[in-house]
Amino acid sequence: MNITALQFGLYRDGDNNLDMSQSLTVAQALQSSRNDSAVEYTVEDTTGLRIEGDDIVEGRKRTDDFTIADGKIGDEQIGKARNMASESNLAQFVAQTLDNAEKSGAKQAWIDLVDHGGGDGGGLETHTGAVMSMPDMAKAVADGIALHAEEHPEDANRSIDGVIANQCLMSTMGFADALSRVGVKWLAASPETMLSPGVPTGVADAIARNVNDPGAMAAGVVDTVMRTRYADPSGESFGTAAAFDVLDCSPAKIANAEKAIKSFNDAAAADVSDRGAIRRDVASVQGMVRFPDATPDMPWHADRPAIAVYTSIASDGSLPAQLRAAARSAADATRALVMAHKESRGFGPFDGSNYADAVGPTIHAPLSPKQIDPWAPKISETNNAFYDSVDQAKFVRAVA
Repeated sequence: MNITALQFGLYRDGDNNLDMSQSLTVAQALQSSRNDSAVEYTVEDTTGLRIEGDDIVEGRKRTDDFTIADGKIGDEQIGKARNMASESNLAQFVAQTLDNAEKSGAKQAWIDLVDHGGGDGGGLETHTGAVMSMPDMAKAVADGIALHAEEHPEDANRSIDGVIANQCLMSTMGFADALSRVGVKWLAASPETMLSPGVPTGVADAIARNVNDPGAMAAGVVDTVMRTRYADPSGESFGTAAAFDVLDCSPAKIANAEKAIKSFNDAAAADVSDRGAIRRDVASVQGMVRFPDATPDMPWHADRPAIAVYTSIASDGSLPAQLRAAARSAADATRALVMAHKESRGFGPFDGSNYADAVGPTIHAPLSPKQIDPWAPKISETNNAFYDSVDQAKFVRAVA
């Protein structure tokens, strides 16, 4: 009898321009399952792709639900295309993943969210431009856990252990905080934009091999992502991520980081005479979206690596010692969340952009009023629990 180490929920939103490229993640799951019977997959795939002869062509959208185990597809259902940016739809998928985890006796359950992403602005974008807000993503996890517990009280302690964000820019303090609040232990994500198809589904194998060793799990996930290369139509190969993290979302570590960040934010806002220097220190840390075609109006230029921002301020001898110490504490507490990380010092697909400072999660650190929340209220990077609880608005007003 096979021992199922991991139930891996693959939630793929192909209702946009990434349908063709990100469909590879489903094919990867089938291949991985042939090689590793310790992983079972719960798949919800909204797609317009179909096989016609020897070609894959696009047609009318539909949603496919199925499982993958031992290299075989099971429980297949095909229905009307669902709104993958719906909180209730994601909650149902989380519950189904946990139901299947109970059936298989899985030691852990993870979900992989595959689509466009925009950091604390949210993700899972549909062709209409609708997105699920970041707080609603976390709420969907909580609601799905509750649905499973209600239907299966004998398995009420089962939860989602980890979230993989196969979406751009989702390694953020805000997302780590939101997931921690609903019991998720680990977040695997990139602080930068990624190249589709993004995170290889083979990360499930690294998780399954190390269900009893979180450190080895995190290192294996990051290594799998950062060594994967895909071929483009010209025959050239490209890496999938300029940087990638696995973050520890344990409540104690998140609380410690947020306490230190709040203390720093309050100190940074207290003395207006220091604000010019703080602003220069923040400006010395390049924001995300460093690819050549990035336009100035892209809001994620204000998403900066948190550790680098705090370290820059802590190293500024023109600032008061107390403020520098607060910045150093914020950097140290944020660094403690990073279980594993790799970055490119010269990411070829982005014209050799350097990501040496892109270690760990980002924070929202705009330098102008226009960058504070440019898409609000429809899409907001500031309407979340982390932003409120650490007084991030005070810091933003001090520098923007």
